[in-house]
Amino acid sequence: MMATVSQLPRGGERERELSAMGQIVLYVGRIRQFQRVDWIVYLSWVGLMLGLCFSSGGFVWVAHRVSAPIPPEAYLVPFGAVIFTLAIALDTIGHRTIYKEALRGGEAMVHHIIIVAGIASCVLLCAAYRSGATFAVPALVLTVLSFIYSLVDEVMHWRRYLGGKSDVVEMWSHVFILVGHGIMMAGWWLWYWRGYAGVAETLAALARGIPGAQP
Repeated sequence: MMATVSQLPRGGERERELSAMGQIVLYVGRIRQFQRVDWIVYLSWVGLMLGLCFSSGGFVWVAHRVSAPIPPEAYLVPFGAVIFTLAIALDTIGHRTIYKEALRGGEAMVHHIIIVAGIASCVLLCAAYRSGATFAVPALVLTVLSFIYSLVDEVMHWRRYLGGKSDVVEMWSHVFILVGHGIMMAGWWLWYWRGYAGVAETLAALARGIPGAQP
């Protein structure tokens, strides 16, 4: 039978007595409680994030391969995406198991807003390469909105944590979610503001099948 939030010791004393690795093992072990719908949600969400990692990382790799003049901040996009994805993969285990009931309602709504704003900001930031401010302005608004609601989410998590209805692993996973998302989006926006250097050359190489790739 799946544990509920009310079954957690006050302030997570039992979990906090474990070593850091022990707490992570306990948290990850809850994946065994997944039901079919949990696996569908988990794999879809983490799979989407992995797609972001591979697409941004692949683009930067091609740019490097064909010696396109991409700036250092371009490498921060896949780097931040990897941190973001790993933290989400860990955090979502708790969201689909022991904290599922606690998230119903307010926190779930905040999560949905963050996801919609975050995905839309990335899509529009890509579109801004061709259309400039037409897409960059709404992308900026949605980027800021996603971080504002991320902070709202943190307030809710800290209230749960202080009430003994969260644990250290969940809280640290949120720290790395913010770190990864922040690095990714700051690097991406800096790349855009500096004219998306190297993008034209990389797209041209992709269009011709990367014949100009250097060994």
